[in-house]
Amino acid sequence: MTETEDQKKLLVVMGDIPITMLTTFGPEGPRSVPMARQEVDPSAELWFITARDTAHVRAIRADPRVSLSFSARDSWAAAYGRAAVVDDREKLGELWTTFAEAWLPGGPDDPDATLIRVDLEHGEYWDTPGGRVASLISLAKTRLTGDTYDADHGAVDV
Repeated sequence: MTETEDQKKLLVVMGDIPITMLTTFGPEGPRSVPMARQEVDPSAELWFITARDTAHVRAIRADPRVSLSFSARDSWAAAYGRAAVVDDREKLGELWTTFAEAWLPGGPDDPDATLIRVDLEHGEYWDTPGGRVASLISLAKTRLTGDTYDADHGAVDV
């Protein structure tokens, strides 16, 4: 695959998995929290809705480096980049979902609601084309032949 194809595949895999583990590296050390991804932009920009007064927001303000891990039944992705806390009410309203209201019941006008934007720098993906059935066939093949598991894998600087 060319780098452009790997970039596209990485974004597709991440776009299909709505929850990520976001790891920050602030003054208290590495800390991971589950976050609902709101959008994966074709420019490798990810958006998250969060409360302003949280440990992960404080960590990002101190050190913008973040790591992201995505996991589904038959595909996985890992990426890292730089995060920023973004106060943009228009973008917040555009991205707002009822799912976000579980944590921020005041809606997009809640003064505690804010955004995190992550600009990716590098990512890797593993995908088993064909879903669960193909995964089971590949697993059976590895047991019979001793070959490694068939998975589409790529790594790319974004």
